[in-house]
Formats: sequence, structure tokens, C-alpha cells
Amino acid sequence: MKIALPTHHDQIDSHFGHCEYYTLFTTNGQTIVDQEIMESPTGCGCKSDIAPILANMGVKIMLAGNMGDGAVNVLNNAGIEVVRGCSGNVKDVALAWLAGSIADSGDSCHEHEDCQH
Repeated sequence: MKIALPTHHDQIDSHFGHCEYYTLFTTNGQTIVDQEIMESPTGCGCKSDIAPILANMGVKIMLAGNMGDGAVNVLNNAGIEVVRGCSGNVKDVALAWLAGSIADSGDSCHEHEDCQH
């Protein structure tokens, strides 16, 4: 399975739509077997073409800090489950999720101006 994490300097970017790049981990069970970096496409998260790109790469999970409902819907419609409320080093977050210690916070940005980034 592949996991994508919006990233800035090896940390979860607190705002999905403006991340510097995506860290992609390929997993086997609870083990990370490969890591790759993908530049973020131009445009804000849900308005970019990131959802179909990630889906075509086999991504099934997005571990993110915060994102709006539009982005969650676009990713879900592409077959990518979204887990919000993540923070910290991307590898540590991925390993914590694989261990079952991270769940979706349910918090969404409803308007970009209202988010605390």
C-alpha cells in the first residue's frame, strides 16, 4: 500500500493545499519498504490534479495536518482515505499510523482564512 504525506522540510505540512512536496511511503504490513518524493503540482490542493495523480500511483491513504472539506471530498472520490490532525516528522507519522496509533481528527478547514496554520 502507498501512503502520501504533504510535506515541508520532512515534517507534515499544516496546510495540505500549499505543501512543498509529498512524501510517499510504500508499505508492507507495518513496515515501510520504499520512500519517494513527489513535487506538489501547481494550484491549491483540491483545485490541482493531485488526487488523480496520487490515485494512479496507488496511494490509498493521505496522512495530513489540516485540509478543507473540498480537498477531503476530492481525495475520497479518487479512492484515497484522508486522515487529518497529523503533525511531526513524516516517517514517524507514517510508522505511528501503521502501528494503529493515529486516527482521523475529523477537523476540517472550512475557509482558508479561518485555519490556524
